[in-house]
This record gives sequence, structure tokens and C-alpha cells, in this order.
Amino acid sequence: MKIRSFILIGLLVGAFVYLTSYSNIRSDLWRRPMKLTEADAQPAYTPEEANRIAVYKRTLPSVVNVTSSALAFDFFYGVVPQNGQGSGFVLTKDGRIITNYHVIQNAQKVEVTTSDKHTYKAQVVLQDRAHDLALLQINAKDLTPSILAQSSDLQVGQNVYAIGNPFGLNGTMTTGIISSIRPVQEPEGPTIDKAVQTDAAINPGNSGGPLLNSRGEVIGMNTLIATGGAEQNSGIGFAIPIDTIKAVLSDYAKYGRVRRPSLGIASLAIGPDLAGQIGLPADYGVLIQKVIPGGAAERAGLKGGSQQLYWGNTPISLGGDLIVAIDEDKVTNPQDISEIMDRHQAGDTVTVTFYRGSRRMQVKLTLGEAHSVSV
Repeated sequence: MKIRSFILIGLLVGAFVYLTSYSNIRSDLWRRPMKLTEADAQPAYTPEEANRIAVYKRTLPSVVNVTSSALAFDFFYGVVPQNGQGSGFVLTKDGRIITNYHVIQNAQKVEVTTSDKHTYKAQVVLQDRAHDLALLQINAKDLTPSILAQSSDLQVGQNVYAIGNPFGLNGTMTTGIISSIRPVQEPEGPTIDKAVQTDAAINPGNSGGPLLNSRGEVIGMNTLIATGGAEQNSGIGFAIPIDTIKAVLSDYAKYGRVRRPSLGIASLAIGPDLAGQIGLPADYGVLIQKVIPGGAAERAGLKGGSQQLYWGNTPISLGGDLIVAIDEDKVTNPQDISEIMDRHQAGDTVTVTFYRGSRRMQVKLTLGEAHSVSV
């Protein structure tokens, strides 16, 4: 019995000594000064970060938020408002703003909010559905105009920045590169020739905002995203090239309306494989699928196709003329025609070289105007 008492007393004494010693150790640890590694007072930016920050600060005052409202009927034929939202950028100090046509389409009321949070009622000056562009005017002074670059010398791989209002988040900047330059068809609109494809995040609300190069100059207007049905960015966005926008604005300044030239055809690019399969006399060019009634090609006597078939999953029409050159410029695809049109005005006369069957022919053609434009 005495042994058990001694053992119990020993355990209690040992526990007391252990606990008091451990407590002292913890107190010593807390009393020791900690040496923290702190960053410099001023952040050290990389050259790329510094440039990106400078571009954002310099260009943000030129980017605006565009909202539109229209009236529609619900299931019970009641009038309900419908609101749309997008972006735009400033062209002139006195309030000229450019955005996408689909941002303000069918709107009864359009408002523009600048980066300093001032909101203005906007007048729609020009609607160009054929190029998905709209020109607005607001009653403002001393705005900061965007600097417009050229898009003819853009290269795949160069850095780009997008600034806009995705999902209404004003002043959002995203970065990426030019992924490709290609024609692309809008879901319910025109084909964008030489569209600038980018992996910079573009989402609903970015439409109409600028795509910028590394100097902060506008090289395009963010317009379209490929989503795969996800209704959000998937790394594939498209911008209207700035050269197309400048050409439209030049027409408006000269004529008070858009007079973009057009051959008035629907066409298909021809390569060696397809040419061999269908027995064409040349292994390049654009095959006329149809001529637009009343258009330049029809007036000049060019012919569209009449025999329908499928090339893979693509429906094509055979029997039309095969265009291989316009003036001295070789034509290998519709993009070549677009580049040639950019150097001309509606009303200009060009020489079209084409094959009808195996016969090589030429015809003088007076360029018409692209349709679907209202002022």
C-alpha cells in the first residue's frame, strides 16, 4: 500500500515538473523576436507588368460602357423593357463613340457611361449592319480619343490587351496574344474579313470594346466569342480589324453613308484537292456559288453555280465561274478579294479574270455597294 502511494506521489510530482517546464519553454518561444522577410516598400514590377499597367492607365479614359433599352411584348402581349450592355471607345474629343451594331440594335434609348462615371444620352449617327458597327454621338467635351493603329501588319503571336465591361464589370483588362487572323461568320450577322482571333478573355459585355497592341493602340474591336454553347469565354475571341473600321468611317466622312465596295457574290475558296475532284481548270481561285441579284457580278455577266452537292459536310454549288485574279492581283480565297476591296471604293471599275468551263476570260466590272447599311 505504501509502495502504491509513493508511485502515485512520484507521478504527480513528475507531471507538475513537466508541465511547468513546458510552459516556460512556450513563454520563451513567444518572447523571442521574429525575423520576417518583407517586400520592398515600392513593388518592383517586371518590364512587361510596367508596360501593361501603363497601357491600362493611358487607355482606360478612352473606353466607355454602352447600354441600350428597347420595348418588347411578353407572352401576354404586355410591354416589357429589354436592356443590353456592351462597350465602346472614343474616337473624338467632342463625343464620337464607336461600338458594335449588335450592341444597340433595335434600341429606343442608348446611354454611354465614361470611365469617370458620367452618363450621357447617345444619338445613333450610323448603323452599319454589314460590318457590325455603330457610330454614336454624346454631348461631351474634352474626351480622350483612342489612338488607332493599323491591322494590315499584325502578326500571330504578338501581345494584345482587351479592355471593356464583361458582365457589367467596368474597366476590366485581360491579356493574351493574337492566335490567328481569319474570316469568321457571326451567328446572325455578316462575315468578318481578316478577323483578329485572340485568347484574351472576352465575355458578354466586351462587345464594342478595343483590342489593343502593346503600345496601347487600337488594332480591332472585340465582337465575337466562340463558346461551344457555354455563353462565356473559352479562349477563342474575335475582333473586327481596325482597318475595316477606318474604311467605314472614311466612307461616312466622304459620303455621309457607308459605300463599301462589293462584287456581289457568294464564293468558295478552291484548293488543289477540290479542284482535282471536280475537274476545274485551275487549282486555286474562288468559285462563285451565287451572284446577288442586281449586284456588280450579275450586271457584268458573271455566273453562279447550278449543281448542288456536298464536299464533306459543306454544301457547295458547281457550275459557276472561277475567279483567279482581279486586275493584277492573284485571287486564292475570299480574303484576297476583301483586301482588294479595301483599296477601292464603290463605283470603281476593275478587271476580273475568270474561267468559265475551261475557257479563260476577262470582264470589266463596276463595283457595287455592300448592303444592310442604314444611316
